[in-house]
Amino acid sequence: MGALHAGHMALVDEMYPAGFATNVSVSGVSDGLDGAARPGHFDGVATVVAKLFNQVRPDAAYFGEKDFQQLAVIRRMVADMDFALEIVGVPTVREPDGLALSSRNAYLSADERARAVALPRALTEAKRAIEAGVDSAIAAAMASLTDAGFVTDYVELVDAASLGAPITGQLRRLLAAARIGATRLIDNVPVAAATKV
Repeated sequence: MGALHAGHMALVDEMYPAGFATNVSVSGVSDGLDGAARPGHFDGVATVVAKLFNQVRPDAAYFGEKDFQQLAVIRRMVADMDFALEIVGVPTVREPDGLALSSRNAYLSADERARAVALPRALTEAKRAIEAGVDSAIAAAMASLTDAGFVTDYVELVDAASLGAPITGQLRRLLAAARIGATRLIDNVPVAAATKV
């Protein structure tokens, strides 16, 4: 067994000692979107993050907005469980062409990487169209992704806090997950309320 593997196993044993039987589940915001594609994933995230918050007791914790559903799950858990800390969303860091930085990008071939920029472009175009009141914006985004070679899991406009159906005037978020080749990418953009004409 390599030193890295042995160190990982020691951390796993420390976080989940023999007899560990507790699970933190955050319903609502963990349902749908990536929660539907990866059942139980956000329960694992919430459980390990709750344990870390109890062990470290930070004043603030910073989570990237690229995985916006994960950020929403953590915010809901912190509010519901009365953790005394601030959750800060950190804006997504992007390549110069707009693709969100991700460890998954390393799995893209050169051709896939060139076409992957269609994801942030489709979201940006849909954002502008939604804010202008265009009803077909999400369908157009999905068509753009298909044209670039993506297989789309979802492109959805949601309320930024609940991740449910958006309510006019509230903060909204356009979230997407799509596969290009064998690589699944996620991204999202904030969306303001539609302008009145």
